[in-house]
Amino acid sequence: MKKIKSIKLKDKYVNILKITGVILCIFLGIFIFFRKQINDLKKYGYSEKASYNILFSFKKDYILSKGENKTLNAAFESKDYNENNLDRYAKINYVKQDNLIKNINKLIKIGYSNDDIDLILTHGDATAVERFIKRDKVKYLDEFFSIDYAKLDNYDRYVAYSDETGENDDYVVLYVNLNLDEDAYTDSFKVKNFSYDMLINKHRYLDKKFKPKNLVKIDTKYTNDNEFYANKVAVNAFIDMANAASKDGLDLVINSAYRSFDDQLEIENTYRNLYGDDYVTKYVAKAGYSEHQTGLAFDIGSKSSRIFSNSKEYKWVLDNAYKYGFIHRFPKKYENITQISNEPWHFRYVGKKIAKKIYEEDMTLEEYFVKFLDK
Repeated sequence: MKKIKSIKLKDKYVNILKITGVILCIFLGIFIFFRKQINDLKKYGYSEKASYNILFSFKKDYILSKGENKTLNAAFESKDYNENNLDRYAKINYVKQDNLIKNINKLIKIGYSNDDIDLILTHGDATAVERFIKRDKVKYLDEFFSIDYAKLDNYDRYVAYSDETGENDDYVVLYVNLNLDEDAYTDSFKVKNFSYDMLINKHRYLDKKFKPKNLVKIDTKYTNDNEFYANKVAVNAFIDMANAASKDGLDLVINSAYRSFDDQLEIENTYRNLYGDDYVTKYVAKAGYSEHQTGLAFDIGSKSSRIFSNSKEYKWVLDNAYKYGFIHRFPKKYENITQISNEPWHFRYVGKKIAKKIYEEDMTLEEYFVKFLDK
């Protein structure tokens, strides 16, 4: 049996292999070390990209001393990162917004404090912030923007309305956000989608073709034999309420429910011919601006009294309607907000959760909309 000859590499090849092995080990060690550094940062919520930039800017120790910080993460992810602003980034609250770091840099340059920047960023989207940056520095931001539902784009209107009326900041922000500083029926907002919390008033309207969802005929037992339609959920809620009132010996009835755009226009023209424009302006909603077109509003009456506001049913409904998802839509004390004269009979379905909130905090649907829906 022949012996197999062992192959002996020349010394120079052995050295090359040794050097290659050393180099590979070095790179492997560097890679392992690098991954550990990345993982250390990722444990604090920093992204892969941010962690990489943090390491290569030699800011790891600084970042770890700050801990998790979304604004710092955004800064190290951004091409607009400015090391001179690093300490400022760390103290500014994060807002999910396009061009966040770019806008922060500009606000710092203008001379805004960290608290000012927080107020600016939280009261508008990126586009509103970019518009605000173009103006001269505002001295007293917290005058309006300490109110969490204030809007950055409305700043000039807040100032103008405040100067005109002398009202407090909360009042000013509420009124301007509702466009009550503008004439009724001008520059109105078109509401396109049906919802149980939709707001329709003299500044928010429905298209002529708008029709609410799930219209059903109301059992004439609850309408004194009149033929009315309304949203199915609202109808069922009214029936539950009427049945509960009946157990207390009270009789509720619906005197009006869904009205189309054309129905409302006919009513508007009828009253205009009878009583003139001033009466219509004060007491009748223009077609498209009536809640009845939503299919969620009811004019409620009492079977035992011709004047609903003098009836036991009226008092009962004021105290209990919210339990069934209804609110008294146009109270006398809030005529300045609703811009509709007191209508004791007009109740609106909004759902139990919202109705309870409005009842307990004694507010209008307008106020609820501004504070909780119009973000």
